[in-house]
Amino acid sequence: MRVFRDGFGVPHVRAGSVDELAFLQGRVTALDRRQQIEVERRRSEGLLSELVGADGLGWDRFARRARIDDTARRCFANLDARTRAWLRAYAEGVRAEGLAWHPWSSLGVFLARHIMFGVFPLKMFNAHVERTLGPEAIDWFRAETADGSGSNAWAVPGEIAGDPHRTIELPGVYQQIRLACPQFDVAGLAFAGVPGVQHFGHAGGVAWAVTNAVADYQDLFIEELRRTPSGVQARGPRGWEPVEVHTETIPVRGGGSELVEVVETARGPIIDGTHSLRTPTRAGFDLGFGALLPLLHASTVDDVAAAFEHWVEPVNSILTADTTGRVRQLTVGRVPARDERNRRVPVPAWEETYAWGADLPMHSAEVTGVTVNANDRRPDTEAYGSAFASKARARRIRELIERGVPSPRIHMDTTMPAGSVEAGRRAAWRTEVARRLHEHPVLKPLMEPHGFDPLLDRWTDPRVRIGVALDAVLAGVGLTASEVVDPATVESGTWGSRHLLDPVRVPGLDAEIPRTELSGERDSVLCLTSTPGVTDRCSNGPVARYVWDLEDRQRSRWIVPFGASGDPDSPHFLDQLPLWAAGELIPLVTDWSLLAEEHLR
Repeated sequence: MRVFRDGFGVPHVRAGSVDELAFLQGRVTALDRRQQIEVERRRSEGLLSELVGADGLGWDRFARRARIDDTARRCFANLDARTRAWLRAYAEGVRAEGLAWHPWSSLGVFLARHIMFGVFPLKMFNAHVERTLGPEAIDWFRAETADGSGSNAWAVPGEIAGDPHRTIELPGVYQQIRLACPQFDVAGLAFAGVPGVQHFGHAGGVAWAVTNAVADYQDLFIEELRRTPSGVQARGPRGWEPVEVHTETIPVRGGGSELVEVVETARGPIIDGTHSLRTPTRAGFDLGFGALLPLLHASTVDDVAAAFEHWVEPVNSILTADTTGRVRQLTVGRVPARDERNRRVPVPAWEETYAWGADLPMHSAEVTGVTVNANDRRPDTEAYGSAFASKARARRIRELIERGVPSPRIHMDTTMPAGSVEAGRRAAWRTEVARRLHEHPVLKPLMEPHGFDPLLDRWTDPRVRIGVALDAVLAGVGLTASEVVDPATVESGTWGSRHLLDPVRVPGLDAEIPRTELSGERDSVLCLTSTPGVTDRCSNGPVARYVWDLEDRQRSRWIVPFGASGDPDSPHFLDQLPLWAAGELIPLVTDWSLLAEEHLR
């Protein structure tokens, strides 16, 4: 078992067997991302407060109520024996570096990271809109409502490229890694704490890219509960049903603890007030990790498609291409058939109308020519969602491809350059328009307290939702931006002076980053976004960029926002930041002789 590093500290891991490789990936991850994966494991177990104090209680309450750790344990138990052994090997590698890690911890880390990736918080906000403004107003806030909206992937002959957009975190959410053994040699991006290469990989003969399908696969049910001498009951479609109830203790750093009552109905766990959350993962105790080992072994687009048949959530769009020139477009995951109202707001648990039916069939098709996925409504996604991104990004990418623009330049395409005073003035104008709307008489009722957990403010704060869907809100109230604020009255400096990189730091990380002025806006390919009326600082955007060359893998390129290491003292903590900000990519080194061997203690 050997570990090599390129000039940016990216680990290239080589072992004699699949399980030895998983063990070594676990060790390398614990070495490179120690603090990050410790926090992620604690988040999955509802033990963040034990590390960071009372500031972690909001998340810990939610994690316990949502039963994230319990779900991870049950999903692990339901996996095939081969995948369980692989996860155990990874866990042993993490533990070899002195960290606590269970075989199911990787499932918990992945689930905790993605439970908010669906649309259930927006259904809470929709209920508030319906209550205060009326049901017709829900459509005012549906523009680009997906948390992962902004991601792009495109396939042209001989190449797949793209850039996933998520919350920009420090350390970064993705770990660049290469995994090689006699059975496969795969380079790609992994979630720190999860073995394999999940979303973006190049296996030599085949490569794949993932974007958010913007599917609706989570539902909220309004539960009616009653406490009886025999226990708590919930009113279901066939009358009163027994409910699982127990109490858990959240330890808090500095002393003390907090009790949280955990309640679960036949629909799912109650996460806030009387709202229960139903997800495909909890309903079937399957997260889709059965896809990960077959994916590493893939050598053709058909192998990739077969691997992803096991996937559950989040629901993803896949582009995959191989060296024969074939390209397939897939939608993977599980989306239940149910009433259309389920897709808009929380629904009554006691009405049979809103019960889940069978899963919808997923899309799979071979495609030719240029194919673009950009969170937009397409024939391969429209059956599964209702609030897609606009088609502006997809159209622009196609236009640039047809003009022969190389992929790295496509990544950076925008009408809002950091150095532009005009772009700064436009952003300042939209910010002032959004702030005026906060006080608009039509929207004023929306500012009433909604009563939801503050943990969900990112999705339920009316000011945030107005900023995200500003143009649609303006249309809803019958105004143009110029009618609200005369743009001639607004002055500003450059866009970059306002639009500064502001990553979400892992709790406890004591590290500063250089002042980084950013280009980009919501509907451009360079979707580096802020929220007009709330902040011009940027915490959401491309958390990686890649260009997979199918004809010669060593010509492939990639980048992440910060670096391979999560240690502020490492030279590879921030060494990719200036390149990422400038739109440059680093080489994917495939020649082992060009790598430096690292001797693990």
